[in-house]
Amino acid sequence: MQGMQHGDTPGGKPAMQGMQHGDGGGDHGAMQGMQGGSAPPDARDPHAYSGGKTFGAIPRPRLGDEQNFASLLVDRLEYLQGQDNAFKVYDAQAWFGRDYDRAVLKAEGGFEGGRLADARTELLWSHAVASFWDVQGGLRYDSGLGADRKWLAFGIQGLAPYWFEVDAAAYIGESGRTALRVEGEYELLLTQKLILQPRIEVNFYGKSDPVHEIGSGFGNATIGLRLRYEIRREFAPYVGVQWIRLNGETADFARAEGVRTSDTQWVAGLRIWF
Repeated sequence: MQGMQHGDTPGGKPAMQGMQHGDGGGDHGAMQGMQGGSAPPDARDPHAYSGGKTFGAIPRPRLGDEQNFASLLVDRLEYLQGQDNAFKVYDAQAWFGRDYDRAVLKAEGGFEGGRLADARTELLWSHAVASFWDVQGGLRYDSGLGADRKWLAFGIQGLAPYWFEVDAAAYIGESGRTALRVEGEYELLLTQKLILQPRIEVNFYGKSDPVHEIGSGFGNATIGLRLRYEIRREFAPYVGVQWIRLNGETADFARAEGVRTSDTQWVAGLRIWF
């Protein structure tokens, strides 16, 4: 090894002599071929999965607030037993539309002695103005005993802080009649399936209506307490109790007819939705 310099090969030539920087054993040309040009003969057919067919541009997806949905809630389908008489009551709401705009149908009424005593039906257009709140406007039609009534309806419906459900509406009727109805509900979960629901409804009238035995001012108030068991969320029987009180001129009309101005009613019913 005498006379061998550091880095020399046994033959006396430098170890890296003749090798250029970047050479890879003659593969440089092959690497250049990978940057472009024609594909190798054995390359996969890019249309192998489509059979050579093209399907055009992908359509724009429809978002959730661009689709129509529908729902029906029968909040109360119940039998009420008062001190003097019994009633069968329904309270339902259906809607069709989108997140911001939808058509709403509200129907509430009661049967006494096999006859429709009173019914309120509203056809409304609902528009979302804030999270959990909708403004509504449309028509209300009252039927049952006595002459039918037609009203223009304007209201608001939504979920107030602390999860109170609120439905308030003002009405303008024929011959200068006006009315205001406010309804509130709250759901207290005792368990995941057992729910206690307090409910209150009050009605005010701007003008007396002797045909329907309604006086001006604060007409009546209903306070109820219902305990339901959700066999499924969409199907829940319940029992409860509610108190009804007539006030002012409305109470005077009731006394003249020999009707109680307050009553306690026991309730059994069913709540369903889909």
